[in-house]
Amino acid sequence: MNAPAGSVSGDRLVALVGPTAVGKSEVALAVAEQLNGEIVSVDSMQVYRGMDVGTAKPSVIDRSRVPHHLIDVADINAEFNAAQFVALARQTVEEVRQRGRVPVLCGGTGLYFKAFFQGLGQAPPGSATLRAELEGIPLPQLLAELATRDPDTYQRIDCQNPRRVIRALEVIRLTGKPYSIQRADWSSESGLMRDVLIFGLMRDPVDLHERIESRVDAMFSQGLVAETRALLAAGLASNRTALQALGYRQVTEYLEGIRSLPETIGLVKVRTRRFAKRQMTWFRRQLPVDWIHVGPADTAARITLEIVERANARTGARALPPQ
Repeated sequence: MNAPAGSVSGDRLVALVGPTAVGKSEVALAVAEQLNGEIVSVDSMQVYRGMDVGTAKPSVIDRSRVPHHLIDVADINAEFNAAQFVALARQTVEEVRQRGRVPVLCGGTGLYFKAFFQGLGQAPPGSATLRAELEGIPLPQLLAELATRDPDTYQRIDCQNPRRVIRALEVIRLTGKPYSIQRADWSSESGLMRDVLIFGLMRDPVDLHERIESRVDAMFSQGLVAETRALLAAGLASNRTALQALGYRQVTEYLEGIRSLPETIGLVKVRTRRFAKRQMTWFRRQLPVDWIHVGPADTAARITLEIVERANARTGARALPPQ
């Protein structure tokens, strides 16, 4: 049985967050259908054309059910950053509202969500020269510098992600100030935070890990290796951001002969589980999320009903009768 239709009052928008493989996309589809909405993807890798299997992009059928935005907006050899995302997302949200529909933001890229709602902070633009210098320094040495110059960022950053570490040190060296201070002017009372209903999906660890393992197996069976090979031919290696994407980086190393295919599949599963854990930690600390626990037997319709009821309760909107 379908969940009852609902409404969200005023100019509110709905955001759906959570770790990878938790089931956001399926629920977002159902929520958008019930709220007369359109989905705005908040995924730093789904923006790239050709990165389909490894990012679990919505299928053609799903996109025909509900309009999706900010998918396939950048070439694989082009840089795409949070500032570009914010500009496109805010324009898209306004266009969706002008059509009388509800924007439903869905994804797992925490930085993009926060930048959209609360601004980009005061960090300076990048320096190609300084970045090249930092890229030539071993990661342990970079981390030692970061720990000394900005202990707070060192405690919070993903120490396995050279790109993030390099960006933090780039800002520190350019400004002479800790990276953490320059990001501290993000305020939960600024930007669009007053108009958003943020719901998060969470699962028990065993359940989520099983879903991650199944998803990774499916990606390899659906052609992740062939897709990565084609993307490398199209310029993936020149895009530092895209090349760091989970799955693609490990498959690239497999194609270079660094490890076997079974070892690669196992490594992607391990890295994805760690990534999901970091996502949960980030969302809990950084955004005012209304969490919904999802069990193995829960359907998208059941979760959608709960989201609609909570949204109506918070906005004062009255739920419509079942259609």
